[in-house]
Amino acid sequence: MRRPIVLVPACTRQIGPHPYHAAQLKYVDAVVLGADCAPMVLPALGAALDLEASLSVCDGIMLTGSASNVHPSYYDQDVRDPSLPQDRARDATTLPLIRAALERGIPIIAVCRGFQEMNVALGGSLYQALQEVEGKMDHREDPGASIEDQYGPAHDVSVTPGGAFQRMLGGLERIAVNSLHGQGIDRLAPGIAIEALSQDGLVEAFSVPSAPGFTLAVQWHPEWQILDNPASMAMFGAFGQACRAFQAGRA
Repeated sequence: MRRPIVLVPACTRQIGPHPYHAAQLKYVDAVVLGADCAPMVLPALGAALDLEASLSVCDGIMLTGSASNVHPSYYDQDVRDPSLPQDRARDATTLPLIRAALERGIPIIAVCRGFQEMNVALGGSLYQALQEVEGKMDHREDPGASIEDQYGPAHDVSVTPGGAFQRMLGGLERIAVNSLHGQGIDRLAPGIAIEALSQDGLVEAFSVPSAPGFTLAVQWHPEWQILDNPASMAMFGAFGQACRAFQAGRA
């Protein structure tokens, strides 16, 4: 049997004089090395995307991180800081993709921006500037640090006892994670189950128990140096197993 196909939605990028659909290597590598699946980069076509055609060929979806943020109009807010990057083409691609995939039971794993996209797609909202919210930590990376330090452990998260994520991790109660985000979940979407919290009470991982397929969304970046992180390998391993099960069921 062929490897399951995992869609990796692209961001839009201006590189020199030309616009690109782009996906970072570390996300694509995580699909291969962690999930043992075959990645397929999905262009950010927005309304021009043929959802049915795209979902008919995939066995899973990985929603990646990005420098851009979900546009706040999707949760009825104005842009707080216009200097921060947006990607309306990605929003218009991923938000309907998430809802359609969940209905079909297609496995989804989501990180950072993808985590926030899932919450917004299902009716939740975001803090646009966590560092300005009373009681919340500054979860942003140090822009002057090396990339190794930026992606190094920043704080622990408490794993929800008895949750799907804890079972995935073999019973671990806490894990150390990196932290490279300025936004985070404010209002949790209906039907979402919290799977991990940071010490300031911010939601760091969730699942969607009502979905017929595998779902896991995390605020940190488990794809970073994935082969050296047992927790990350467990997460992507469980996702890969779900993709293979979905593929077998489709066959």
